[in-house]
Amino acid sequence: MGDLLSTDRAPRARLRELLAAPAPLIAPGAYDALSARLVEQAGFDVVYMTGFGTTASLIGRPDVGLLSGAEMVDNARRIVSAVDVPVIADADTGYGNALNVLRTVQLYEQAGVAGVQLEDQVMPKKCGHMSGKALIGADEMVGKIRAAVEARRDPDLVVIARTDAVAVGGLDEAIDRAKAFADAGADLLFVEAPTSEEDIATVAEQLRDVAPLVFNWAEGGRTPPLPYARIAELGFSLVIYPIGTLLAATAGIRTLLASLKADGVPSLTGLPSFGEFTDLIGLPEVQELEQRYTGS
Repeated sequence: MGDLLSTDRAPRARLRELLAAPAPLIAPGAYDALSARLVEQAGFDVVYMTGFGTTASLIGRPDVGLLSGAEMVDNARRIVSAVDVPVIADADTGYGNALNVLRTVQLYEQAGVAGVQLEDQVMPKKCGHMSGKALIGADEMVGKIRAAVEARRDPDLVVIARTDAVAVGGLDEAIDRAKAFADAGADLLFVEAPTSEEDIATVAEQLRDVAPLVFNWAEGGRTPPLPYARIAELGFSLVIYPIGTLLAATAGIRTLLASLKADGVPSLTGLPSFGEFTDLIGLPEVQELEQRYTGS
């Protein structure tokens, strides 16, 4: 867990090691430092910082390009500091052209992320499972991927290239774009929102020997929710579950507020005790450090 005195964890080398394993790496989504700690405490080896969840948690709005790059980087920094496992962070479109991508990648790297994800939508972008998306040209995105690869100071920083072309130009265009992104140096390829198992299989067959692949198990999204065993059979290397934690938190808060509204007091059934929660967020470590440094 991300203790206050955590030492150098080499998260980027660790992420590459995890991605090289034969089974797909599971990356639950986190939208803030607390949800990231919960992911780590549940025993997962990596955290995925969701842009959808970050937008919802920071400003209570949908993922339609409303957050700035600085806000996203700040959230990534807080999440990285809260955990010891590698963090993969959504960087949307890179917040501009290829020159902007240079700085975006450098800022994410300084924040400590192990992987950064870039997509080929125009700004302002939309969640990959919403309608009304538009794309930049494939050549422009190739330039942005090249910029991302050249911007990293640590060669182990993982660059994930996502295309949203399935919903705009069709599956063939998405596959062609993904191949071009691999040629530009992307470490992982992410074809967003295929809408059938047949299309998912086609993506895997066409691209799994080009570069490792990402499967987005978008909870409630347009992509069929395949079983983990089928995802592994198809040869995907990384499976992200971006918003399950956000939806679960929303359901829990709604339930508590409904009981408070109805009864005048909240139902505490199923909730951690105050002591359990303070243990979860690291109070024992803080108390030990107080003893160490102040003797109080």
